[in-house]
Amino acid sequence: MLIREYILQLKERLKIELEKRDRGGVYGFTQRSMAYNSNKIEGSTLTQKQTASIFETGTLYTDDTNTIFRTKDIEEMTGHFKMFNYAITTIEEALSEEIICQMHKSLKEGVFEDLANGYAIGAYKTRANRVNDIITTLPEDVPERMQELLEEYHAKQSITLQDIALFHAKFENIHPFQDGNGRVGRMIIFRECLHNEIVPTIVKDVDKVAYLRYLNNAQLHGDIKGLTTYFKMEQIDYLEQTIHMLFDYRENIDINEIKRELDYQEGEI
Repeated sequence: MLIREYILQLKERLKIELEKRDRGGVYGFTQRSMAYNSNKIEGSTLTQKQTASIFETGTLYTDDTNTIFRTKDIEEMTGHFKMFNYAITTIEEALSEEIICQMHKSLKEGVFEDLANGYAIGAYKTRANRVNDIITTLPEDVPERMQELLEEYHAKQSITLQDIALFHAKFENIHPFQDGNGRVGRMIIFRECLHNEIVPTIVKDVDKVAYLRYLNNAQLHGDIKGLTTYFKMEQIDYLEQTIHMLFDYRENIDINEIKRELDYQEGEI
């Protein structure tokens, strides 16, 4: 199957380019895309150019001398880069509470505002939180709910994109951390796609309204089809953006054949 060939090549290139600090290929593209979009969804003021500048040079690009940057935005951007690196280095391991908490630690351990607020970093929340009309799990119940969620997830014979979408909806409903749940949750989506040889999906800020609507519908009404279909749309975009970074153009990899394989899988939803 071409999808499997694509995924294996993608995982290999991500690991190699991470190790070599190669920012010009699929690793750099994915880092910038995930960090910009996931943080933007949560209200970051940094642009794509500024995200790229921080990632590639460690400096902050601006052509407006009057611009004021939020320190938290910069801290969370660099934390997101670290979280992505951790996700890639653990890609062959089964998802666990330890991995999820370490992802959160990577994202948040350098964020002064969270530390000053007394937020648990790399550990489950100690104070209740709420997101719009979703009643999240109380802090004292989070460990049990997370254990149940992972047990249910790992009990499946094989993981599909729909299973990952369902996990995402339930994870965000639990909202196990004081802050950073959306970014950790979206990183889990990408990681679990790779771990289970599924074409990855990156949630984009430009589609934020649709994403949140489908997520809310899954959480409140148990309708996972819309969220899964949305993820499939984003799969196609990521595939088109990355396939030529992975294969020599002389190999004549047929992207349309991979899309047909994805269409076949979509019929199984």
